[in-house]
Amino acid sequence: MNEILKILPFFLLSILGCKAQDNKPADFIPSGYLEFEKHFGDLNKDGLKDCVLIVKKNDSANITLNQFDKKVDRNRRGIIVLFKNEKGYQLADKNYDCFSSENEEGGVYFPPELSIEIKNNKLYIHYEHGKYGNWVYNFRFQNSNFELIGYDSISNSGLVKLTETSINFLTKKKLVKENKNAESGDESCTETWSKIVIEKLIKLSKIKDFDGLNMYNY
Repeated sequence: MNEILKILPFFLLSILGCKAQDNKPADFIPSGYLEFEKHFGDLNKDGLKDCVLIVKKNDSANITLNQFDKKVDRNRRGIIVLFKNEKGYQLADKNYDCFSSENEEGGVYFPPELSIEIKNNKLYIHYEHGKYGNWVYNFRFQNSNFELIGYDSISNSGLVKLTETSINFLTKKKLVKENKNAESGDESCTETWSKIVIEKLIKLSKIKDFDGLNMYNY
């Protein structure tokens, strides 16, 4: 019996150690938040499937009435990026409230739809606004952070493209394609290249609100 009592603490430590090494994405969600979406893909070129969590605050104070007197959840959303390794996952980057609620008012139209894509070891944050167009933020892991290296947007009027903008923050170049014949339904565009001024790249963790991230300043 004494021998069993002696080895029991080591047995328990062994179990706890194994459990700690087998952590799950949900273990990184802070108190007061819920999982909203989950995406997998290689973000650091090691061949392993990393994880991107979209989380949503869970605060009853942010349940409000919309213009139709219907209860809607206005809690903001955030992002957690996890790198996969032999022990499970490790935190790579986070920003708990950089995205507005999916239930924000859209004015005369519905609000833009947020989506996440992992492609070519990069993180893409998409916004789709139906017939009005779309825009995409391109992040890459470097300098121990996810940094904004590219931006692309398309502005439409119905089915006709008005403008297309592409910014490369690494080369500091901006391309704007403008359709000056939109009224006739023609989509032949003029191209204008320019240099942008930027002192340092924008970090994902430092963005207070994507809604206020104005790319027209570049």
